[in-house]
Amino acid sequence: MSAVMKAVIIERYGGRDVLKVQSIPKPEPKEGEVLIRIRAAGVNPVDWKIRAGYLRDRMPSSFPITLGWDLSGVVEERGLGARRFEVGDQVYAYARKNTIHDGTYAEYIALPESYLSLKPKKISFEKAAGVPLTALTAYQALAERAGLRKGETCVIVGASGGVGSFAVQFARLLGAKVVAVASRKNHAYVKSLGARAAVDYQGGDFREAVRKMFPRGADVVFSPAGGESLNKAYDCVKKGGRLVTISEPGDPGLAKAKGIQLIYHFVEPNSRELDLFREWIDKGKLKVNVSKVFSLDDAAKAHEAIETGHTRGKIVLKVGSGH
Repeated sequence: MSAVMKAVIIERYGGRDVLKVQSIPKPEPKEGEVLIRIRAAGVNPVDWKIRAGYLRDRMPSSFPITLGWDLSGVVEERGLGARRFEVGDQVYAYARKNTIHDGTYAEYIALPESYLSLKPKKISFEKAAGVPLTALTAYQALAERAGLRKGETCVIVGASGGVGSFAVQFARLLGAKVVAVASRKNHAYVKSLGARAAVDYQGGDFREAVRKMFPRGADVVFSPAGGESLNKAYDCVKKGGRLVTISEPGDPGLAKAKGIQLIYHFVEPNSRELDLFREWIDKGKLKVNVSKVFSLDDAAKAHEAIETGHTRGKIVLKVGSGH
């Protein structure tokens, strides 16, 4: 009988009640892959959207699905030709594959070693699991797609969330003047990450406050959440500026009418960038904020928290312990 492991699976799309903790076959690493014993898994808004079936037409999937794309853990076994890492190495990764099927809400995962980076030494497994998807999303959106440069103005909408928290820091590291849009209770937090000013989206229309600071608009506006906040973000960008979105493609017609560049980005795995983040984290240049840690058995509670859309920093599942 093949070895089994504990995992959170869904056998159909639906509400939080479709999440089940079950024993499923433990994977074996193929050529070029390593088997990772997962210590912690990040929880992201995309996870509940996959669970609810919102992405079924955009990404191929195969039931039963184990959710989760973020992990930190320990290399347990190496497949043929996988020699970049040693057994026992502590690693972290963004673990998205072409088909949504075997994710990180599990005790083990087999991944191509090209996805992996050594885990930052200065932070816990829980914090490390909160980095890959959100940090890669924010960095790729701002540094690569928007080409944010030193001295430019940058507005981050939803700045206290998982992606937003990293976006504020990356914009600062890139030398931009950062304005964070967040609820008043999170203003001290976003300023501690590097925002020069903070705007309260609950205390009125944030467009007015942004326009007072930047009468012509900002060079780059990043709106991770989509919806109403994205609709308002168009009015915060200067003519010829860039608006970046990650949760929905946005309205190209509206962008064209306003004379701005609309950029839609879907995050890609990139171990070189994870290496860079490790360096920044270990040097104290990049902070990781995990607001809540749940057990694998409490995945439904973690989804309940992430579905509010108002978490500060990251939510993480603690999976295993020991080395």
